[in-house]
Amino acid sequence: MPTYDDDLRLALELADAADATTMQRFRALDLKVETKPDMTPVSEADQAAEEVIRAGILAARPHDAILGEEYGLKGDGPRRWVVDPIDGTKNYVRGVPVWATLISLMEEGADGEFRPVVGVVSAPALGRRWWASQGGGAFAGGALGEPAGRIGVSEVASLGDASFAYSSLGGWEEQGRLPGFLELTRACWRTRGYGDFWPYMMVAEGSLDLCAEPELNLWDMAALAVVVQEAGGRFTSVDGVDGVHGGNAAASNGLLHEEMLGFLRPSS
Repeated sequence: MPTYDDDLRLALELADAADATTMQRFRALDLKVETKPDMTPVSEADQAAEEVIRAGILAARPHDAILGEEYGLKGDGPRRWVVDPIDGTKNYVRGVPVWATLISLMEEGADGEFRPVVGVVSAPALGRRWWASQGGGAFAGGALGEPAGRIGVSEVASLGDASFAYSSLGGWEEQGRLPGFLELTRACWRTRGYGDFWPYMMVAEGSLDLCAEPELNLWDMAALAVVVQEAGGRFTSVDGVDGVHGGNAAASNGLLHEEMLGFLRPSS
């Protein structure tokens, strides 16, 4: 099995550079924010962070392709870096500290499908970072001076004892999944609407047991999936297809995954 130590080291260095860029403008009174054609916000910090990451990849891996939320796909080949410069831009522009830079390396398989093999999730305003590489385990560190350490999912095996996180209700209703979603929340011990990257990382470190979102892009998921899977969890679409190409996501400790998916099937 190939190792990705050098690629992971590069991704961590890129995250350092992005963190310096985003924190410099976080809560700035003169932060410039625009609305994209899809009606989502983009700040000058989103653009600057992606530019910094792209420059670092081009310098260190000039033959790799790069897909970013703000500037699209450039290059081709069997290796593709996938970047979300600020996951949680709406939080960022309102001064809420729950946002992160997501950096992933994906490799093309024999079947032609790209799969994430390296993932870094860096949340500097929370003082927290998570990272993983295929076959190398998942790690986290940074909060309250704690040293970096390996993380793993929970062993909760009953929905009645489980903590479930979600983002919002809108997309579930549009897809005809809202009745089952609400039943799932009632079946779980505890539910919270953390949103964005954070619940997936809490699943990976065992403080949550499951989470799901009905609408996501590839750059929202690639880095998260590696961390969850290397922590011993499972990451699929809400229809149960393993991987990050389903346009939505469900993540769990693995023990509760099929039961969760059963609730999230569209209602007739």
